[in-house]
Amino acid sequence: MSSIKISVVICTYNRAAYITDAMESLYQQSLPKDLYEVIIANNNSTDNTQQICEVFIASHTNANFIYIEEKKQGASYARNTGATFAKGELLCFMDDDAIANPDYLEKIVHFFETHTDAGGLGGKIIPKYIPEEPKWMSYYVASLVGNFDYATQIEVFKPGKYPLESNMIIKTIDFITVNGFNEALPGVVGTLRIGGEGKEFFYKLQALGKKIYYHPAIAVQHVVEVKKLTREYMYRVASGIGRGERRRVLEIGKLAYYQKFIEYIFKLAAAIILGCKYTLQWHPAKALPVIRFRIDALKGLMNR
Repeated sequence: MSSIKISVVICTYNRAAYITDAMESLYQQSLPKDLYEVIIANNNSTDNTQQICEVFIASHTNANFIYIEEKKQGASYARNTGATFAKGELLCFMDDDAIANPDYLEKIVHFFETHTDAGGLGGKIIPKYIPEEPKWMSYYVASLVGNFDYATQIEVFKPGKYPLESNMIIKTIDFITVNGFNEALPGVVGTLRIGGEGKEFFYKLQALGKKIYYHPAIAVQHVVEVKKLTREYMYRVASGIGRGERRRVLEIGKLAYYQKFIEYIFKLAAAIILGCKYTLQWHPAKALPVIRFRIDALKGLMNR
């Protein structure tokens, strides 16, 4: 029997329609309930998220579910606060509209038992479109709604590659060593998004020489509702990526910013070529969203 304990932190903001499914998926885990806890960090929800969480916890007393609140708006604040309550040797972060596979936590614990050199871990994120995947969605745009499938087998992330925040696991001691998530990259604050907190976090770990692994069987489903498929939402996410990169690289220096700007220009050119390819392959609906993604990210990088 494993002696490793794991703490799952879920940052939630106005996901009353989905938070119960997320909690239920963690309650139904194959891992013994005394080996894990679930910390729900409510980040100023204005719906009935608090009531739903409290009712769920009260009716599932044989599990270790904890409800807390973080008033500073932004996922980085909520995740960091949630982590301060964690008692496990492992820290797992999952989204409030995600659904974990029944053996999710068991596989995580087993992985760290058998890969003692692991400094971090990320898994597959499978989009669950409601009601269905739109015709204009492509592999390149799907990352904006959380789709993540890095490799077909267990392997170490290459330099510059890293897990997504909605399915990431690290050792608690390493989380403390790198001071958690950079709160200058808070995620969503109102209608403004300043992303890249996960990227910066794993870059810090990799700089310390930590091996970050990917495991395709450690998977969650991620709800993609209709409002996440709008032009406005896609702009917020894509520009938020660029906005976060702007903050991150300017902390390094102006040269790093100019290098990132050139990189984004090349990515825009590649997106235009890809859009032409989609059109020639009789998939014209996929062309414009790919190009818009890179334009919006560039706008965010330029703080526009």
